[in-house]
Amino acid sequence: MRSLSIAATGMLAQQLNVEVVSNNIANVNTTGYKRQRAEFQDLLYQNMRRVGSASSDAGTIVPSGIQVGVGVKTASVYRITEQGDLTVTDNTLDLAVQGKGYFQVEMPDGDIGYTRSGSFQLSPDGEIVTADGYPVLPGIAIDPQAVSVTVNASGEVLVKLDGQVEPQIAGQLELATFANEAGLEAIGDNLFTESVASGAPTLGTAGSPGFGTVRQGFLETSNVNVVAELTNLITAQRAYEMNSKVIKTSDDMLGTLTQLR
Repeated sequence: MRSLSIAATGMLAQQLNVEVVSNNIANVNTTGYKRQRAEFQDLLYQNMRRVGSASSDAGTIVPSGIQVGVGVKTASVYRITEQGDLTVTDNTLDLAVQGKGYFQVEMPDGDIGYTRSGSFQLSPDGEIVTADGYPVLPGIAIDPQAVSVTVNASGEVLVKLDGQVEPQIAGQLELATFANEAGLEAIGDNLFTESVASGAPTLGTAGSPGFGTVRQGFLETSNVNVVAELTNLITAQRAYEMNSKVIKTSDDMLGTLTQLR
């Protein structure tokens, strides 16, 4: 009985759907998090009567045929990269990208990670680093004697020292964009890495064509819509229940067969 295996694929699909939704809800307060959506495809079909086949020797053909589906499969878990809201923190090294672009981070193995989470701090050497201590490229150090640090919209880090009127430029942050942002590989810790699907990064300064601007004293919040996610959760739960009822119905039908005398 095909309905047993078909309903089983449906339950597995909705189980994954719930897992994706639960991960979105769990990260509702994660800085720079981009929500995900599960995409599904129907499985192969069994042709009981092939469409377009000849139905007689007079040249008539079958207009629709009989195709029976065998279930559903997961095609992808797609990341939606729309802009999250910007929340005011007034913290000097809290930076947000308004528009396209990722900050670059040098990871311990030498690879480059990309992040939208701009909650940066200073290392013991005065270098701008992430919460895990990874340097933010291109590696900008702040003078310990600085009385104020300003990051303008183009990513320039301006440092003002005591007794000086004009601030000094300590460096400029570079942003990276990708042809397919959804193809970036998430590795946790709010970091992504380049993949074959994402394409090579395009580097540039904030505010230039195709790149967003840097906002100091702001953080980008998660783009998760809690109301929409709860609705999706209810829908997935009901779909799971309906698939389980199909299995129960199929079991009842088989039970009827075994009781025949």
